[in-house]
Amino acid sequence: MLSFYFTLWCFNKNGGLVEMKENLVIVESPAKAKTISNFLGKGFTVKSSFGHIRDLAKDNYGIDLNNNYTPEYIVPDDKKKVVADLKKSAEAASVIWLASDEDREGEAIAWHLSEVLNLAPEKTRRIVFHEITKTAIAEAIENPREINQDVVNAQQARRVLDRLVGFELSPLLWKKVKPALSAGRVQSVAVRLIVERENEIEKFASTTFYRIAAKFELSDESGKSYSLSAELPSRLKDKEKAMAFLTACNGADFKVLDVTKKPSKKSPAPPFTTSTLQQEASRKLSFSVAQTMSVAQRLYESGKITYMRTDSVNLAKSALAAAKEAISGEFGEEYSKPRNFSTKSKGAQEAHEAIRPTYMQNRSIDGNRQEQRLYDLIWKRTIASQMSEAQLEKTTARIGISTLDEHFTASGEVIRFDGFLKVYMESSDEETDERPAGLLPPMKQNDPLNLVQMDATERFSKAPIRYAEASLVKKLEELGIGRPSTFAPTISTIQNRGYVIKENRPGSERSFCLCSLIGNEIKQETRKENFGQEKAKLFPTDIGTLVNDFLVQYFSNILDYNFTANIEKEFDKIAEGNMDWTSMIGKFWPDFHKQVAETTETSQRPKGERILGTDPVSGRQISVKIGRFGPMVQIGEASEEEKPKFASLLKQQSIKTISLEEALSLFKLPRIVGEFEGEEMHIGIGKFGPYVRHASKFYSLAKSDDPFTIESERSIEVINAKREQDKNKVVSSFKENSALQILNGRWGPYIKLEKENFRIPKGRKAEELGYEDCLEIIEEARKTKKNKK
Repeated sequence: MLSFYFTLWCFNKNGGLVEMKENLVIVESPAKAKTISNFLGKGFTVKSSFGHIRDLAKDNYGIDLNNNYTPEYIVPDDKKKVVADLKKSAEAASVIWLASDEDREGEAIAWHLSEVLNLAPEKTRRIVFHEITKTAIAEAIENPREINQDVVNAQQARRVLDRLVGFELSPLLWKKVKPALSAGRVQSVAVRLIVERENEIEKFASTTFYRIAAKFELSDESGKSYSLSAELPSRLKDKEKAMAFLTACNGADFKVLDVTKKPSKKSPAPPFTTSTLQQEASRKLSFSVAQTMSVAQRLYESGKITYMRTDSVNLAKSALAAAKEAISGEFGEEYSKPRNFSTKSKGAQEAHEAIRPTYMQNRSIDGNRQEQRLYDLIWKRTIASQMSEAQLEKTTARIGISTLDEHFTASGEVIRFDGFLKVYMESSDEETDERPAGLLPPMKQNDPLNLVQMDATERFSKAPIRYAEASLVKKLEELGIGRPSTFAPTISTIQNRGYVIKENRPGSERSFCLCSLIGNEIKQETRKENFGQEKAKLFPTDIGTLVNDFLVQYFSNILDYNFTANIEKEFDKIAEGNMDWTSMIGKFWPDFHKQVAETTETSQRPKGERILGTDPVSGRQISVKIGRFGPMVQIGEASEEEKPKFASLLKQQSIKTISLEEALSLFKLPRIVGEFEGEEMHIGIGKFGPYVRHASKFYSLAKSDDPFTIESERSIEVINAKREQDKNKVVSSFKENSALQILNGRWGPYIKLEKENFRIPKGRKAEELGYEDCLEIIEEARKTKKNKK
């Protein structure tokens, strides 16, 4: 247990002399506070600020544009009690240790605490550590520093710039595209990447070619038979050339031209940075980027791994020594090869270590399944990075054809020494049909081969691969857009805003030709295969595409990849003390504000409209476009005497791909599927998707339910399931007022009165609240809201 003890004397408000013994340590999360408390001795109290304690005001951008872009900060209502508690503790403390994280957000939190709590410089210490261990905390307390104002200013610059861009562009989108939309400096660029990739895929025209593969048999001197697979290195352009090749090989002799063996080495990947951890956790564990960061945060705050927001691949000397000891002990000295990696990512600026276990000897940890799996991944990657290279041997045999100049190639690879592969192998986002090569059978030059079968298979060139969350992170990092702390929020935001959707898609069926030479006979057949299956890929929505096209048309400078990357470099310069942050904002804001004003006046409202054809019944035009509530089909035009008819698109439908027939079918709804309890059941599509309407109430259909085919029995199931759910939703109701209820919600129990919802204060149990208790909570909440206004 660490023990640091400070004693000061001061006067209290009544003029009395009191002893100040307490050291107050403030961190940003309760979990981190709990872990740190275990290492600190007598005289230390550790408290949490629960993240940032203040933020920019909502009015007038929260920025004084006429006073050198001075931010106008406020303490939100939900943080006032936290601030009051911290102030009270700080007044009683002899020394206040600000121990928020080491990055820009953490430095800003420390600065805001210092400002809001009005901490005296002589009793305030700023400490940082990249791991929560006894040694790291002791070293931090022995080496306190002042708050780094340059780093704080870099965070302020990001916050102010993003507020200005968001608060300017979002209202423009409300006017020109659709209400309730938003735009952001980094999120809009991320959406652009996804939209442009989708456009590439739509424009891609697949071409065909033929791949020639053969199976041979050979025997060694003892008569033992072996099988050998080989492939023609080149691809044949069409079926005619493939058939000609098979014909030439019919009756030909085959022999081994030569066999070459080449030793090779495979080196381990560096230890994890934030982005590579997000990528590997996605590939190996199927974690979303946000899920990875949430689990990593818990591991860090419980002292199991080092700080998880970093773009450094460096390891401390102590970590290198610990890894060497762990490797030598478990695998042997020959498996150990200490090495340090250098950071190569564009715009790397974090001063932390790579992400690693705090204690290398801990092969596994206690915790939930997610925490254990992510820790295991981090441990393996870190250990593997300090292990010997894998020693491989690649064998290549060329097989000659007596009737042709071409030759087949057979390749095999064997591991002579597994090295780091004993622990870990990095995954890839690349999609390939190739299988890992194994050991080739024994053979030598001029050995004859017997042809068993030769196949010419029609193959297709592949469209560009859609982004998954992991590959999008990789692309953003390559372009220098964003930093370790911004990748996960950016990807979550573009999905939450409805600009991008992550989903699986089943693909389609296609035919391909297979020509085979077996014996002396060439056969042809047509086979079927599925292609284009997508798993957890990012697709732009119609509204995401429309917003992107609008912003690219009128704000191409803001959505330019180099512009966004250069902004990040300027943030770095501010953090290093080489640029004034208000000057950076001043260089950007006036022209941007003018650009928004001009676009508001001159730009046309984009419809994203596509004409599908004519309604066979009325003869009126049928089109699809973005409406107030999203993508819709419209029969007729506004200029006609008869009012247009509208129908919402289903979630899986898109303006770009919907057919006339599919559009017309949407007008078959609502439809009646039967009666239940004396009332008709209507199936329709509304603002929130397909539904069953029964007795004036709406019940949402499941994703698997097709509104055009669902029948009475399934509709009744949906209604009863929702009723059961609603029954369990009510915690309490009150005879004094039927409009007052305590309900279970997504984020826990809450109080509902008429159309208003009220949070239940911490420490109060929902099931113990009576009618008067609820009224008291409602009155207090309304007072707080009124005071805020």
